[in-house]
Amino acid sequence: MLDYTLNTIDGKPSPLSQYDGKVLLLVNVASRCGLTPQYQGLESLYEKYKDKGLVILGFPANNFGAQEPGTNEEIQTFCTTRYNVTFPMYAKISVRGDDIHPLYQFLTNATGGDIQWNFTKFLVGKDGKITRFEPTVTPDSPEMTGSIEKALA
Repeated sequence: MLDYTLNTIDGKPSPLSQYDGKVLLLVNVASRCGLTPQYQGLESLYEKYKDKGLVILGFPANNFGAQEPGTNEEIQTFCTTRYNVTFPMYAKISVRGDDIHPLYQFLTNATGGDIQWNFTKFLVGKDGKITRFEPTVTPDSPEMTGSIEKALA
């Protein structure tokens, strides 16, 4: 999984291999979704666990209800001004359909199929094990924090 290189939200190539040895939480995000307030919970998780080895990666996607229509610059401004996001954000990609990004093709193939909505979360342990959390599982849920703590141990 760490073989992929994607562009950051400001257009710079960013290989996932830089996160070798870390626990990753990959999330397809959207700015105009009823679940958008999860950005706050994701940022709280990042602040709580980043020094222990957790990296959250946000992947804006416009696949569901056209809820991420903006440019990368607009998305970045929204995330930093509205939710004070400091975790790495990547350029907008497709996470479903004919133009699905190869990273998300890999993640969905490994975890049982297509993403159904924004804020689907993939927790990737240091050992490469992938655990999928559906959008309704909030970042601060015991299920999520327990899985993160176990992966970091």
